[in-house]
Amino acid sequence: MDSIHGLAATGVAALWMAGAVSCLMVALWLYRRPLAFAPAHQAVLTAAAATGLWALTGAALGIAAPATGLAESARNLAWLFALYRLFAVDGRHASMRPVRPLAAALVFVELIQLIVWAWLASRGAAPQGVLFKTLAMFHLLVAIGALVLLHNLYGGASSLARRVLLGPCTAMALIWAVDLNFYTIGYVAGTPPMMLAALRGLLTVPTAALLAIGAIGASGSARFRPSRIVAFRSASLLLIGGYLAALVTASQWLSRVGNDYVALLQLALVAVTVAISMIVLPSRRIRGWLHVTLAKHLFQHRYDYRSEWLRFTRTIAENTGDQASLEERVIRAVADITDSPGGILLTPSDAGQFELAATWQWPMAQVPANALGAATVRGIEARAYVADLDALRAGRADPATSPPLPEWLLTEPKAWALVPLLHFERLVGAVVLARPPHARLLDWEDFDLLRVAGQQLASYLAEHSGQAALAEAARFDDFHRRIAFVMHDIKNLASQMALLARNAEQHAENPEFRADMLVTLRNSADKLNTLLARLSRYGSPVIGAVEPVRADEIAESVVNQLQARHGVVLVEREAIEVAAERTSLEQVLLHLVQNAIDASAASDPIFVRVASEPMYGLIEVTDSGSGMSPEFIRTRLFKPFDSTKQGGFGIGAYEARELVRAMQGRLDVESREGLGTRFTVRLPRPDAAGLITKLAAEVANEKRVA
Repeated sequence: MDSIHGLAATGVAALWMAGAVSCLMVALWLYRRPLAFAPAHQAVLTAAAATGLWALTGAALGIAAPATGLAESARNLAWLFALYRLFAVDGRHASMRPVRPLAAALVFVELIQLIVWAWLASRGAAPQGVLFKTLAMFHLLVAIGALVLLHNLYGGASSLARRVLLGPCTAMALIWAVDLNFYTIGYVAGTPPMMLAALRGLLTVPTAALLAIGAIGASGSARFRPSRIVAFRSASLLLIGGYLAALVTASQWLSRVGNDYVALLQLALVAVTVAISMIVLPSRRIRGWLHVTLAKHLFQHRYDYRSEWLRFTRTIAENTGDQASLEERVIRAVADITDSPGGILLTPSDAGQFELAATWQWPMAQVPANALGAATVRGIEARAYVADLDALRAGRADPATSPPLPEWLLTEPKAWALVPLLHFERLVGAVVLARPPHARLLDWEDFDLLRVAGQQLASYLAEHSGQAALAEAARFDDFHRRIAFVMHDIKNLASQMALLARNAEQHAENPEFRADMLVTLRNSADKLNTLLARLSRYGSPVIGAVEPVRADEIAESVVNQLQARHGVVLVEREAIEVAAERTSLEQVLLHLVQNAIDASAASDPIFVRVASEPMYGLIEVTDSGSGMSPEFIRTRLFKPFDSTKQGGFGIGAYEARELVRAMQGRLDVESREGLGTRFTVRLPRPDAAGLITKLAAEVANEKRVA
């Protein structure tokens, strides 16, 4: 029995403590809003703080302690002063003469109670018998008189002033209505009703809420509309509160069950609680279902557009340090809207084909080289089409309004939705979203929001592309300026040669002239060779006539040229002919081997391998140097004028790839950071070159027709 009483006392203290915290927090919040309830701001703030201190005293010392009664009298005096000051909201404080005697009488009665409670607190005694009934009568007089004043305050206020008065007037009405009932029952019974006394502390929570709502409403057009975060967390608090209530009920019931079942039931209760906590609550699927259900039944719209826009903007703006690239941030900005765990971005290549540009938390995405056909792109652009892939697979979508989507997209089980990125009605990208943990049907609100978000992201991508083009143009301009100096040197050399030729006609028989001419020719040749060495890596990708050449001989020649600088080894040499232009192929291999040397330590050898395939001959250049990341290979390796070398132009890899392409071949790269890199040059064999050229022409013709 003692334990039950102790549990009850603890519960009462918790209720009063909740009220104390609520009122003190509202008082602190009002302190930061000096215009709320003006000109009664200070009075209402003091009353809220006094109410919180009263509840705090009751929670700490007990609801029947004399100190609690003393704090209650201080609370009532603070509210009476706030009531008086609220008459000044619409200027009626100057005409309060008829009600001032009543207000003064209420303050006098409350001061008497304050003195009595102070005397009782000094003696450590509680009021009993006649003294308790007398104090209860005084409380009734104050409650009734305060309610009368409250009626005069609100009833005579203008419609504009009522918006300011509604919150505090409702809070005071709640306080004194509860006091009226509490002390009426106490006066009749001769002792305070403990059940209602326990609830008095909890009722200060709605009092604090009314003050907060009143302060918000006093600003004019503001309305109380809790955010979705507040709603979701409130739902969580309700669940926790329900769980605690069920736990207390179960504890009370277990105390009345026999000892034979108590231990078993307690163990079962703990096991169920642990199972729910460890399995159900951490589940993203359960949380997603709860989020969707609350949004569906508690809100007019599915999305909180303000928070979605702020999150969207914050995601796109993260561009400092080692943050993700813009392409990855674009995917994440769309995926966050629908709680998708990953996604991929498709953008058009230089040839106009949509290809994989970036992935986010979808590392194993299988995307073909041409991800979206021309008919699909035209259909998406015409309708700004957002594809619900699950609806298409299930046959719920109207095929007449859906453009033909590629087979790989429909057969990919992880793909859930396709969001177009349209810029001026032109498709500049598409985001494929992965299925969220709690998948649902997309509706008109999803389509509208995803469509608008896609348009905004398309503008970001277009702006980024424009900035990249401007930067590239600036690099071209710098390149042209440097070439101007080279052309100046060539012009000087040409002038020297022309002068030498003219003088030779007159002085060819002079031995001294011939000796001087040889020195001049040697110096000019050295200068020309230096210029050629400088220009060899920046030449045009235009090639001469393609003919059968021995790939192994060219590889051996390159190895011999660079072997003195670094350990370059021809590990495999298969005699194979390829269709190529000798000088261009040699230039490609010189660049690849030189890059491998630059990326490797002095003691690490470079391996060159020549082998054959059914239709191609291949030359591999392998090093064990620093390697490259997939992101670097995809976005920077073959981008002109983007160099990691100090003072480099960054067009060597681009030029090598274009030269190989011009010879109907392919340049592939495989690399791992910290492990090394392997470049593979594939060139068609002479007997297969015609067939490969014919197939390439047919594919290009089909694209033009489409």
